[in-house]
Formats: sequence, structure tokens, C-alpha cells
Amino acid sequence: MASVTFDHVTKAYAEDVVAVDDLDLLIKDGEFLVLVGPSGCGKTTALRCLAGLEEITGGQLKIGERVVNRVPSKDRDIAMVFQSYALYPHMTVYDNLAFGLKLLKTPKQEIKRRVNEAAKILNLENLLDRKPKALSGGQRQRVALGRAIVREPAAFLMDEPLSNLDAKLRVQTRAEILRLQDRLGTTTIYVTHDQVEAMTMGDRIAVMNLGVLQQIGSPPELYDNPVNVFVAAFIGSPAMNFATAKAHDDGLQLGSTKLELTGRAAKAAQQNRGRDLLIGFRPEDLQIDGQPGSGAVRIPAKIDVVEYLGHEELIHAQSEGHEIVALVPADQKVQSGDEVTFAIASEKLHVFDPETELTLTAKA
Repeated sequence: MASVTFDHVTKAYAEDVVAVDDLDLLIKDGEFLVLVGPSGCGKTTALRCLAGLEEITGGQLKIGERVVNRVPSKDRDIAMVFQSYALYPHMTVYDNLAFGLKLLKTPKQEIKRRVNEAAKILNLENLLDRKPKALSGGQRQRVALGRAIVREPAAFLMDEPLSNLDAKLRVQTRAEILRLQDRLGTTTIYVTHDQVEAMTMGDRIAVMNLGVLQQIGSPPELYDNPVNVFVAAFIGSPAMNFATAKAHDDGLQLGSTKLELTGRAAKAAQQNRGRDLLIGFRPEDLQIDGQPGSGAVRIPAKIDVVEYLGHEELIHAQSEGHEIVALVPADQKVQSGDEVTFAIASEKLHVFDPETELTLTAKA
């Protein structure tokens, strides 16, 4: 096991095509770090650079204390799990697990020990004689994970390993990967575009966009204190609501609705009075307001659509020319056409500068 360091790493394919831009990131020994962002943000390129599949343009890559910029991929002491299972169809599960070790000229008894140990960890013991075509998608993914485990590497690199699984299997395999990480304690860098995977799996999450690291922190840090509009919009499902409001001394004006504020949101409004600001609030923080409490911001709206989700309802509504999405308990008994007032605690309101898109309500 070892730490992994991206020391101001840049990967450019041409002068105007920078896939990874000055990435400065330390993944601690034994940490499970998730690289997340939309397609094309540079997360997979960063992983491929670490794996030695792409040559970096600038900076240093370290595994432990060893600089690996020019070290061949096979000598970097890492194991990679890809989006596709990449299993050899003509080989049994045992041979797929053992193949990489055979290439390294590992003694037969050591190969057998490692394969049997990985099979036990992943519940593959009864499948060792089968070929990939006789396995389910979840079983194939476990074989791909097993092939990484037998290497006993300094770090696991996982590139969207659950993308080819159905929803139920994704949840199940997610839990298996976390149990595996807890048991082995191997440094793991996990790439995904799925923010739900990121939030449920990572010790820390690094959010990327257009090749640039936007923010890194624990899931609660990113959810509660996004540093900019991109992180706020990307983290959380359903996505955060946004609206433009004009700042005054004692609050914000959203169309004809005055929002009375307290705390950090009120301070941001006071410091930017006269300006249009971008406000953000999460669907799950909205309540349909019957008896408004003190310190609550109230927003009148008219409901367009109600999506029934079982124990919850997803409400789409219009307010002052903005669409608002709210996630509320199913017992609210609202329907399309109803006029309601949403309430949200002032401390749950995020305020951003519309020009820089940086937060104005960050915790000190």
C-alpha cells in the first residue's frame, strides 16, 4: 500500500486541448478517493496517466515516495479495473485470475494461494472452473476485481467499473467494493460520472470539470458547502435549484417576492446590495409551508407536475419565472395546479456570485 500524489500534473494533447490542467492532489495511504465529473472532464485521463497508459505533459506522479513519470505501466505496482470486464473468453475464472501473475513469473504455489484467497473474498470459489460466458454480469465484475486483488498492488485504479451493471447489481456490487476496501485497506482511486456512487463510496471526493479540479472534500463537505455553482449543481440528486435575485440591505428580491434572510445569506446580501445574485437551494430542503417557523425563507409557487415515488413526491413548480423542484413526503397530498408556499431555512440557502460563480456563503 502507498499514497498517490498528483503534483501539478498536466496532460495536453495539443496546445488548445488540455485534458488535465495542473492537477494537485494527494491520496492518502489506504484512502478511497473518488474522481467524479461529467464526460470529458479529465477524470479518466488522470487515472490513465497514473496507470502509465498516457504520458503526462508536466508535473510529477508519485506512488509512495517513488516518482513514476517514466516508469513503465507494468512496473508501477498498480492494478486497474476497467469499465468493460476485459476477461479472456477462452479461459476459466481461475486462469483469468492467474494470468497476470503468470506473466510476472510468480511461483505456481503463490499463484494458487493468491487466486484461492481472492476467490474466497469475492465468493467465487464455486465458479473457478467456469468460463466468462457462463457468468452473470455481477459475477464477471467480481472476476475483474479479483484479477486486481491477486496482484496485491500498492493502489487499485477503478475506471467506472459498475457502468455495465443494472441498477440492482450496481447497488450490490457497490457494497461489495466497499467491504473489499475495508478488508484490504488498499489505496483506491475510483472514477465515475455518477454522483450517487461518489457520495456513497468515497472517503473523499474530487470533483473535476474541463480538466480542472473544482473541489475536494468528504461527501458532507461537498454537499453542504460547495465552493462554486458547478459543484453545487453536480453534487446532489435531484439537482440544486437556482434562481436570480436582487440583493438589498436586509434580504433578496426574487421577482415580486421578498426573501427575508438571516446568517451567512443575509451577510452576502448586505455586502452585495444592488447586485443580481444567484441563489441555490436543494429540493430536499424545501417544505410545503403550513405553519412557517422563524428564520424560514418563503417562496410562493404554482405546481405543474407531481411525480409519485412511493414514500416521496417530486414536485415541479413555477415561481417568479423560475422552475422549482421540491422533494417532499408523499403524505402532502398536493396535485397539479395547486398554489403553495415553499419554506426553506435561511441557513440552507446558498448564494453565489453570478460572474465568478463562486460561493458567497462559504463557512469561515
